[in-house]
Amino acid sequence: MTYSYIDIVATAIVAVGFIVGNYGLVALLAPKNPLQGEKLETYECGELPFDDALVNFNIRYYVFALTFFVFDMEAIFLYPWAIVFGSLGLAGLVEMLSFLLVLGIGLFYAYKKRVLHWV
Repeated sequence: MTYSYIDIVATAIVAVGFIVGNYGLVALLAPKNPLQGEKLETYECGELPFDDALVNFNIRYYVFALTFFVFDMEAIFLYPWAIVFGSLGLAGLVEMLSFLLVLGIGLFYAYKKRVLHWV
């Protein structure tokens, strides 16, 4: 029983030591450039800020991101289902096929609305 706590404590010590060691290396080896002048500007990339950050984007960007999110969720749900596929039987197969059908309909809808086209 105490061996499991020893493992956890050892892992925590190694993790904290790694973090502290990296901070120490950065403090010793990093160049010392004080923050002054242009480094205190909002943008250091050479472009002056000229407009508000709250810009209206085309709705396609949002819909494209939501489409990506839906298919990311599909991958998250397919992996555990594939692991226990043998014990689910025909009912599990039918449910997953219906889930994939709904996602396919969503993809077809997005395709017909030309969400996936960037032109």
